[in-house]
Amino acid sequence: MTPLAVRDRLRDRPTLLLPVGTTEQHGPHLPLGCDSIIVERLADDLSVAAGIPRAPVLEYGVQAPTHPLPGGAALRRKTLHRVMNELIESWECGAGVREFLILTAQADDSHLEALSTIRTAEASVVVLDVFALEFGDRLTTQRPKAAGGELDTSLLLFLCPELVAADAVPPALLASAIKGEALYRFILDRLTQRLLST
Repeated sequence: MTPLAVRDRLRDRPTLLLPVGTTEQHGPHLPLGCDSIIVERLADDLSVAAGIPRAPVLEYGVQAPTHPLPGGAALRRKTLHRVMNELIESWECGAGVREFLILTAQADDSHLEALSTIRTAEASVVVLDVFALEFGDRLTTQRPKAAGGELDTSLLLFLCPELVAADAVPPALLASAIKGEALYRFILDRLTQRLLST
């Protein structure tokens, strides 16, 4: 979008959708950055459904210390917090944004704390966490926060199956593209309802 198009769009509703992902490993079967892939696709669809512009995805978040596979990278909580504060301040002051909707799919407490404690002059900040949704019987494991688990794997099998190492998917996950599509539609519907009600 051009600067004038952004100005005109924000005049109607001064709201900006900010997808925040991660670049971390979710097991040997999923690509690095699978959280970023999920939130970027959701942000695209939510932007269209709610008529809200979205910022580019921030692909680095906070992750719990693990024994990572090669390629992952993360920010410290304080760094993510500072980056988000600076970005939001520039959009609030420079573009007149009054409502920020941060979309994430990372269940790490430090990651969520960095996003939920952002300071603004006047604008409101709402964190939309995919893992905070109640999935009920849509998942077999009932552990949606498990990295590389049934939820992540099913979503990636639906969104971009070519990036999943199908031969390395643990059979016990009971993940499938069909389940991924149903989960994605559920998430999109719940988040769209939330955006349209604000």
